[in-house]
Amino acid sequence: MLKESYKVIGVMSGTSLDGVDLAHIHFTVNHQKWSYKILESETVPYTEDWLNKLRTAVDFSQKELKQLNRDYTSLLGHTIKDFISRNKINKLDAVCSHGHTILHQPQNGLTLQIGNLKEIAEIVNQTVVCDFRVQDVKLGGQGAPLVPIGDRILFADYDYCLNLGGFSNISFEQDGKRIAFDISPVNTVLNFYANQLGLPYDDKGEIARSGETDIALLEELDNLSYYQKPYPKSLGFEFVKTIVLPLIKSYDLTVEDKMHTFIKHIAKQTAYALPERKGKMLVTGGGAYNTFLLECMQNYLTDMTIIVPDTKTLEYKEALIFGLLGVLKLRKEVNVLSSVTGANKDHSSGKIYRP
Repeated sequence: MLKESYKVIGVMSGTSLDGVDLAHIHFTVNHQKWSYKILESETVPYTEDWLNKLRTAVDFSQKELKQLNRDYTSLLGHTIKDFISRNKINKLDAVCSHGHTILHQPQNGLTLQIGNLKEIAEIVNQTVVCDFRVQDVKLGGQGAPLVPIGDRILFADYDYCLNLGGFSNISFEQDGKRIAFDISPVNTVLNFYANQLGLPYDDKGEIARSGETDIALLEELDNLSYYQKPYPKSLGFEFVKTIVLPLIKSYDLTVEDKMHTFIKHIAKQTAYALPERKGKMLVTGGGAYNTFLLECMQNYLTDMTIIVPDTKTLEYKEALIFGLLGVLKLRKEVNVLSSVTGANKDHSSGKIYRP
């Protein structure tokens, strides 16, 4: 008999590098209908040293990556252990952890999320379900996005689920299949420019709002070949580093104008990505706090109702859904959809480590 109630900790570290998201979640399932409650939640920021390592790891050698993986597994394990201890959490079914993406080149059969070594289970002294992407790439998939099955199970009331993190991704139902893909970079680019002004991010998009659109740059961004590709498709930081930032840099503009133009680009590509520009769209992730970005999106999507949920769901939706992916793996149920990733079959992905 499968259980009807699970208590897990979902753990996520995204490409925007704002820290490790931890959410203690209670899932219940009744006649295949799932519901959730986020109990304690927290984002633990990275130290400056770790930020530098994670920003530059894309250029590390194999030997350096192995060491980084060991060090990050230790960091993540102790961060989770501390969260459990401070919140006096007990009787957990599992810790379900995404790790942190360093390399994502599915076209080369390669994706690397650090922090998923078996030692993590010993550090936290819990069952750990992790490393959800590798199996999908082996099955010919993109290894991303993985969140859409959670959108289907937990957020079926919305026509679209849009997440605005380091990159934006969208998910929706079409002809009985869940479709999802990465749309464009978001905070990977916006935070890069905010950092140049000595800020961690652009609060509510006010800096970007003060700039102006550069039509030539906007046009060049919109014409990047990624946007013409059919889904399934996904983005990694390599795209930002080798294509997007050098392109923006080639324009002699103020930081404000660069950010303003890039926000217009995000909004435009979001509208183009939708098969129908009407209905209800749930917006989550750090970018949902960017008022200027949401206004620009609404200008392109005049018939769409854009809904930003409660703070815990907004900030911890990815940690929540990786919690669900872990539970589905424990139940030996499908947690990755081939219609989304392009793999040759739906499957139950992830590794289970026990202390």
